[in-house]
Amino acid sequence: MAARTLRGLVAEARRRVERPVIAPLPQAWDPNTVTAAWLGHSTVLLNFYGLTILTDPVLFSRVGPDTPFGIIGPKRLVAAALTPRQLPRIDLVIISHAHLDHLDTATLRALPGRPRAVTAHATADLLEDTALHQPQSLAWGERTRISTASGEVEVTAFEVKHWGARWRYDKYRGYNGYMIAREGKRLIFGGDTAWIGSFRSLRRHGPFALAIMPIGAYQPWVMSHCTPEQAVQMANDAGAEYFLPIHFKTFAFGREGTVEPMRRLEAAIERERIGWRYIGETFRWGHISTFDIHRTCNGRAMRNVKC
Repeated sequence: MAARTLRGLVAEARRRVERPVIAPLPQAWDPNTVTAAWLGHSTVLLNFYGLTILTDPVLFSRVGPDTPFGIIGPKRLVAAALTPRQLPRIDLVIISHAHLDHLDTATLRALPGRPRAVTAHATADLLEDTALHQPQSLAWGERTRISTASGEVEVTAFEVKHWGARWRYDKYRGYNGYMIAREGKRLIFGGDTAWIGSFRSLRRHGPFALAIMPIGAYQPWVMSHCTPEQAVQMANDAGAEYFLPIHFKTFAFGREGTVEPMRRLEAAIERERIGWRYIGETFRWGHISTFDIHRTCNGRAMRNVKC
């Protein structure tokens, strides 16, 4: 067993992290729309009518304990679509829970500026040595209005089915999904969740332009991570117009692999409702409920084409 483990570690260390074939261009985004780019795993860069939000920031090659010798933990399959230095100014960071692949202190220390933060109940202590300014913890059903240099945004935490402990002994930590509201529009960030009926109660707060939902790591951990079909049902229960999948393709966390989640998603939902399929893709929801997918192929900005 020890020899097999050692061989696995050596093979992973030698494995190259693939580069994303698509690069977001946030400097070209229109501040009068809702624009989102998938940077990998559960990290999404959002321009919400001129206010910039980053969800569960994880941008380095590994996730795990942050030690004086570097980060010790799983290695990415695909690099983040943007590095911390390539990010625009971040107004707000939203963190769903304290797991090491969602609350990455190395990334949080490297973020530009001093973003505001919303995090789950009893997790703000983990942010003390990061770049985040005035982190605010929310339990299920709690709401806050965050003021930033780019305007205000309202964030409400809701119940999901997961767990929040960063280590084995701190099971008291919370875990959230979030509703995000600004300029009369509402979005859902589902965080990390297994199947739960709580999304039905969100419908009365809608309509929602989009739902950012996890679709990976369900095999064999379906009690903590939803399947693609369950993720679609929850988004539909909430009444979300578009579906932006996350939590797949970035790390080798589930036995289902990197291809199956998207295949199952495409069979479970109308293809035109899927906001992206590849790390680095950008989705735009405009004033009149239209959207564009912008991709960069070989350094050129392209529109509605496959690379």
